Amino acid sequence: MIILGIDPGLRTTGFGLIEKQGNKLRYIASGTIKTVSEGELPGRLKIILNGIGEIVRTYQPHCAAVEKVFVNVNPQSTLLLGQARGAAITALVGADLAVAEYTALQVKQAVTGHGKAAKEQVQEMVARLLVLPGLPGTDAADALGVAICHANSIDALALIGALAPSLSGLRMKRGRLV
Repeated sequence: MIILGIDPGLRTTGFGLIEKQGNKLRYIASGTIKTVSEGELPGRLKIILNGIGEIVRTYQPHCAAVEKVFVNVNPQSTLLLGQARGAAITALVGADLAVAEYTALQVKQAVTGHGKAAKEQVQEMVARLLVLPGLPGTDAADALGVAICHANSIDALALIGALAPSLSGLRMKRGRLV
């Protein structure tokens, strides 16, 4: 299964593709989609949309995962990041891909085992987990981390899905299934 991970950004959107075969992960490709910082917003969003569309056509992933937006101190920055993320998700669903979403905390925990890991730690662990000859750039490493997080979550999600019919009589009470 080929998984496309996306780390959305208005200036730089990172992407990373990995293949999951059983418990093994194999690196396929990674990089960034850069927009012109002086350009108008609609044109920059189109660059992201078209760039991700080209990646999907080239590598034909089976599914995708995108990092969720966190709320910045600056609401304008958060809004712009959300629009870049929306362009990325639109490109993915336009290609009929299932899209999963993960927080930065979830990605860092999946890759480093620590939810407050620094970007350098994520880069180093991504390189180790995928047996890369060098460190990927920070945006590409984050995108590969999103893909790794999804690869690690797929089996658990499938198990929960298989158990769901048998859980129909259960309900939540004080945060627990009863």
